[in-house]
Amino acid sequence: MDFAQLITKKAERFRELEAAISAPDFYANPQNARELMREHTRLKELLATWEIFQKAQTELRENQELAKGDDELAEMAREEIPQLEEKIRNGEKDIQIALLPPDANEDRDAIVEIRAGTGGNEAALFAADLYRMYNKYAEAHGLKIEQMESSPSELGGLKEVIFKVSGESVFRQLRYESGVHRVQRVPATEAQGRIHTSTATVAVLPEAEEVDLELKPDELRIEVCRAGGPGGQGVNTTDSAVQVLHIPTGMIVRCQDGRSQQKNKEKALNILRSRLLEAKQREEAEKYAAHRKSQIGTGGREEKIRTYNFPQNRFTDHRIGLTLYNLDRVLEGDLNEMIQSLQAADMQERLDAANLETATK
Repeated sequence: MDFAQLITKKAERFRELEAAISAPDFYANPQNARELMREHTRLKELLATWEIFQKAQTELRENQELAKGDDELAEMAREEIPQLEEKIRNGEKDIQIALLPPDANEDRDAIVEIRAGTGGNEAALFAADLYRMYNKYAEAHGLKIEQMESSPSELGGLKEVIFKVSGESVFRQLRYESGVHRVQRVPATEAQGRIHTSTATVAVLPEAEEVDLELKPDELRIEVCRAGGPGGQGVNTTDSAVQVLHIPTGMIVRCQDGRSQQKNKEKALNILRSRLLEAKQREEAEKYAAHRKSQIGTGGREEKIRTYNFPQNRFTDHRIGLTLYNLDRVLEGDLNEMIQSLQAADMQERLDAANLETATK
């Protein structure tokens, strides 16, 4: 495939961005500045990949010419040719991926919601394990977690927990976690030693900004009340809990983790905005791109995407058929191999779709 014309246009755009970034008033509009910086980073990576690709092509041509001889140098050149050909194939795929239109959400922070599913107390304990796993992953990758709402269960589990993850390209890393997570293990309360199966659901939403979605005051019903449940001295003495109803959709968000009513209100509105944005984007994706999957598999939250099998130390992602026997490390936040495999599968699917669209034009 001849990328030269496309790369020339991208290089011109890169020079335009370089000039814009150096302008004294570049940060006058912070949101626009962030978007341009993200585009600049993507183009910089693309042009670096293109340079490596061109160098490999040049080296291949030189080696093919040298290989025509019958001396020791020709033999060395022939030995290097297969490696260069593979490097060019990989480079071509990397360029194709870099040229794909970026997902508008991939560089956003994320709102993550974990809820206990079937399995009673064991499901709640598993939800708490998942929350700890994501905390460990965030810690290892320099990401920040802010708990927004939680509902503890008996025995130290979590019926529900909602938290924000912020940092570099968070949604790109965590988007594939949405779905039903299944655990198979012997619960601590099981006297007979039988393996139980429980589930928890995970939803990962791109954090919405106020410019993405306007929440009109007349479409909101905001109520304050006394926070309930465990929380130590003071939790039940002030009307700090906030419940927000979005009248047009009937969507309700409640926050009571903080003692500040204003902070609980801000968190509730943030969660509501992100849920509404996700619903809007999902509707648009179904309307205009029903033939494509928005996530690997169907991406539906009812779908069992992953199994955590404790007796076998086995960790399986059913969407891409990948099984790893390192569950102990995964629960300590080592999700790198799984995330990279899911990203690669998603990119291949997007490439296939793009090639199909090109072929049918």
